[in-house]
Amino acid sequence: MRERARRRPIDDEAEFWLALAEHVGTQRRDRALSQRELAELCGTTQSAVARLERGLRPPRLDTLLRIANALDCELIVQLRQRTSISKGSR
Repeated sequence: MRERARRRPIDDEAEFWLALAEHVGTQRRDRALSQRELAELCGTTQSAVARLERGLRPPRLDTLLRIANALDCELIVQLRQRTSISKGSR
């Protein structure tokens, strides 16, 4: 139960994936690519790209990496501490 209290609320997660989905769509459109063309570049289907751009489910990391490569973008994944941790506490 304690671990659950430390997790981000589901709404924050949904907003995060939606923002990422919108960013992918923007990058694709900026390069004048259709969803089908992007799908071909990264070895997936147009429907998979459409699902990703809707932001309804989190994409797999390997999928994001293939999309970033196809869009000639750098994919940056970071883990940053959100709270401070005191020495000796667990």
